Amino acid sequence: MARAFLIVMDSVGCGGAPDAASFFNGSVPDTGANTLGHIAEACAAGRAEEGRSGPLRMPVLDALGLGAAIRLSSGVQAPGFGAVPQGRWGAATEVSNGKDTPSGHWELAGVPVPWDWTYFPDTQPAFPEALVAEVCRAAGTAGILGNCHASGVPIIAALGEEHLRTGWPICYTSADSVFQIAAHEEAFGLDRLIALCQAIAPTLHARKVGRVIARPFTGTPGHFSRTPNRRDFAIAPPAPTLLDWVQGAGRATHAVGKIGDIFSMQGIGTLHKGKSDMALFEHLLALAEGSEDGSLTFANFVEFDSLYGHRRDVSGYARALEWFDAQAGAFLARLRPGDLALFTADHGNDPTWGGTDHTRERVPVLVHGAGAGPLGLVAFTDVAASVAAHLGVPSHGPGRSFL
Repeated sequence: MARAFLIVMDSVGCGGAPDAASFFNGSVPDTGANTLGHIAEACAAGRAEEGRSGPLRMPVLDALGLGAAIRLSSGVQAPGFGAVPQGRWGAATEVSNGKDTPSGHWELAGVPVPWDWTYFPDTQPAFPEALVAEVCRAAGTAGILGNCHASGVPIIAALGEEHLRTGWPICYTSADSVFQIAAHEEAFGLDRLIALCQAIAPTLHARKVGRVIARPFTGTPGHFSRTPNRRDFAIAPPAPTLLDWVQGAGRATHAVGKIGDIFSMQGIGTLHKGKSDMALFEHLLALAEGSEDGSLTFANFVEFDSLYGHRRDVSGYARALEWFDAQAGAFLARLRPGDLALFTADHGNDPTWGGTDHTRERVPVLVHGAGAGPLGLVAFTDVAASVAAHLGVPSHGPGRSFL
């Protein structure tokens, strides 16, 4: 019985979203953002030479149709991408009113977001007094630090010493619908931090805030660093997703990376976690060799987004893409006849763009195991319908199979 592997390269967009002008980084609209296209152009121009050199090289995914997908989505001929596609290829357009992780993943899994997310204002303070009071009660502290829009690494550097002195958690948000709490793993306690986030998550979810995220760090003033023990508490999907459809049909489901957090563990049989994308890919390789017939493996690789996109690190993003492409070749070589592997993304995060937020983009859809040829422009929900069709399980969402 055939298996399916749905692999999300977090934030690896390919431009061309028709509604990009309605989404912003600060005051700048996302019109023209193109994560893959702009990275390829920067590499070809010699502007991404840290730890790598020359044009962006992704021969495995380009052979599936990555360059063709970029051209279809945005009209850009990305330097270094000129392979004749040997797989099925296209680009997907999102309809949910968000450019965030839950919106993208839920819609790829067949469920567009039916509500508008709540975002906190870019003011200081950013959070209402009642919410601050609830956090303080749950934390057992007299106050919080931060209470603003911020990026994680800079705010820890700025407030980490005060956090160690006062014991108050560092609370911040971003342009996403998110409430983040940073705390020192040893001084504050990792278990205490996770319990705090879990305690306040229902209140935030009731406000339609998408995620509460625990952001632990270690170190001393001037030498703080975040740890891999991040934990997301996401609002539950509003309807059964692809994971539920497959599990409901009696099939095994495997989640690699943060998929468990994104879907609140709904429809997930076995969770495979790791401290880095490298560790997660070891899980994916093992599943390619040993997962059950008829199973679904749903994987997320987050470091494109978390380590390089938000930090606007073009060289780092390019290195990660080239590493991933090499790993993808090893993964594809382990698949069995009849298996389907679908590579896509959940949104963009153009590291050449202004600001530090995600960018509204179409995403590539690359399919191994279903012949060759163009898919055209498809919907995010068509991904779920297509995976379900391949597995022979009923699809309960609005998408249509493109296989």
